[in-house]
Order: sequence, then structure tokens, then C-alpha cells
Amino acid sequence: MLMDETLRDAAGARLTIDLMALVDNYRAIARRVAPAAVAAVVKADAYGLGARVVSRALEAAGCADFFVATLGEAIDLKPALGAASRVLVLNGLQPGAERVCAAAGAIPVINALEQAWRWRDLTLELGHALPVALQVDSGMSRLGLSPDEVEVLAGDELFLAQAPPILVMSHLACADEPENGYNRTQAIQFAKLADALPPAPRSLANSGAAFLDPSFHGDLVRAGVCLYGAAPNAARPNPMKPVVRLEARVVQIRQIPAGQGVGYGLTYTPTAPTAIATISLGYADGWPRALSNIGAAYYQGVRLPIAGRVSMDSITLDISALAKTGLALRLGDAVELLGAHQTLEDVAEQAGTIAYEILTGLRHRYHRTYVESSLAQDRLAAPKPVGAGR
Repeated sequence: MLMDETLRDAAGARLTIDLMALVDNYRAIARRVAPAAVAAVVKADAYGLGARVVSRALEAAGCADFFVATLGEAIDLKPALGAASRVLVLNGLQPGAERVCAAAGAIPVINALEQAWRWRDLTLELGHALPVALQVDSGMSRLGLSPDEVEVLAGDELFLAQAPPILVMSHLACADEPENGYNRTQAIQFAKLADALPPAPRSLANSGAAFLDPSFHGDLVRAGVCLYGAAPNAARPNPMKPVVRLEARVVQIRQIPAGQGVGYGLTYTPTAPTAIATISLGYADGWPRALSNIGAAYYQGVRLPIAGRVSMDSITLDISALAKTGLALRLGDAVELLGAHQTLEDVAEQAGTIAYEILTGLRHRYHRTYVESSLAQDRLAAPKPVGAGR
């Protein structure tokens, strides 16, 4: 414990992950979509937050199905979960990986006929059936069996006997746009393709679709980014609790004269004497370079704009606004990058990207702390940001 506290105190940047808020988000989605069940999408190391820790917390809350992207992710996660929990591999299997998948106890999501035949052949070699999930392409043209492939598979009695589908699924292209008519078009196509296959539970809804009308929910909703606090729809208030807080420590403070450029390319040049603070975080930690001269950090509610370019391991901040408040920033103090004053959506909008990219970009150089006290209370109690209109 003492070593952990020492590492935390010595870290240049700290990522706090609120497991209580994570579980509350899971339960909120479950209440919304009942009687459908809710699975957790924990690919990309649970969107950067730690798949093993996140999955165990959700399993304890009643989650039984976990989706990862690759077989490697499944192999890493499966031993951390109970025997009754299922781990499904969204991207299916590369040729030759079938035996490894079966040995790991993971379930492949079949996206192509070749994957289906290879899995069937393995079951014949082993002498017993092995379950699969089937993904059909309802109109996103990304992953999934085409209508012609569905027809072929539906007629293959040997495959269906050896590889009984535990789930038929597809994915919406525009779930975060509730008024987009293509959602209904895909739902109709999905139902048509699923009807052509043997009866099995159905899953069409991802995080965004959990907030569409109940006809989209099916038997299983695959909750992803919403579990981690991101908004299901940018045009509406975010109903999810914040799960992450990111802070970076000050490693230097200096006064510079008017006209002195800052950072690579000297892209920030103040017109008056300015206080500059350098913090220990950069694009190697997943903080987008696109935030150069655009983004900000916060200190006790005061907005401190990024001054110059985001570097690999550091960012410079213009901290002149603190002089008007009586606050003082010192070496070792922490500033907020994500938290009560700046959300995932705020940062994503400034960087010209989406919350998914901000979350999954959070690197392992941060000192990570898992807590079970809601960060949402911090946000409710936070003072109104100063200088937010800049």
C-alpha cells in the first residue's frame, strides 16, 4: 500500500476510475432496456480503463456476457471471470486460431462463411459441438454475413448442429442519431436475416440504441462507451455518470516576456508578460495534438488554456488567469484534464473527434487508481468554470 501511495505521489499524471459510477451506469441501462439483458463491451482494454478490473466489477453487478474485439483480448480476460460468464470475440477468428479459441473457452462471432466452416471442422475433429454467435450485415457494410451468406449458412444442417448459435447480432450505423430513419431500415433488415436462421436470442442495440425505443432492444443490449460515462447522444443531456478523472502534475512554472514564443514552432506568442506552467502529459499519453492552442486544463475551476503545441510528454499552459483569482499554482500541483469542469465530450469536441477516441487513447503511463465513490458528486459540487468562454 505504501509503495502504491509513493508511486501515485510521484506520478506525473493520474487517472482515477470510479467503479461505483461504472456499475451505476450498467444498472441504469439495464433498467432502461429490461426485459432485455445487458452485455458489456470491454474491447480495447475496456476502452482504456482496464478490462480485467472493469469486467470483474460488472460481473459482480450481474453482467454475464462480455464482448472483446480480438482473440488475444479474450484469452487475457477469460481467466479473470467466473466460469459462467461468456466472452465473445467480435472480429471473429483468423485462420488457424480456432483451436486456441476453443481451448480458451471463448466464443467467436462468425462474420464470414470461411470462419463458419473452420469452426465446424474443429468441432468435428474434437467430437463435440461448440457454440458461436452469428453476426449479419444489416446495412453497415462492415462486419457480418451478407444475405447470400446467411442463406447458405441457414441451409447447412451440419454447421448448425455442430455450432449452435447462442446469439444472432448486427450493428447499427447511426444509433447515436435517434431521428435517423436508417436505424429502422436496418432493424427491418436484421429481423429478416435473423428470421432466416434457427431461433436464437437477438442483439441489435449498442450503447446509443439502448436509448432508442424498445423495439430496438431485442434480447441483449451490448453496452459500450456509455458504461464509461460518455454520452449516448451528443445532442441531448448526458444521462450517464462520469467514470474517469484525469489530472496532470505541474513540472515547471516560469514567467516569460511579451513576444516570447512557446513550444515547438513557437505557435503561441503572448502580447504581455505571461506565466507559463508545463504539465507532465502529452500526445504519448493519448492527449490529442489537435488540442494545441485550443484545449485547456482547469485548476480549482479556472480555465488554463493550452499555450502552444501539445508535445510528446508535456503541455504548456497559460496560467495568467489565476492572478485575478488570488490562486497560486505551484510545482507538483495537479490540474484537471477530465473531471468536474471538463467532460469527455468537451475534449472530443475541441479536438475534432469523438469521446471513444479520447477514452481509448488513455495510455498506461498514468498512475491508475480505482475507487468506489462516485465522481458524479464531484461534478455536482464543482464551482462554475472561470474563463470557459475563451
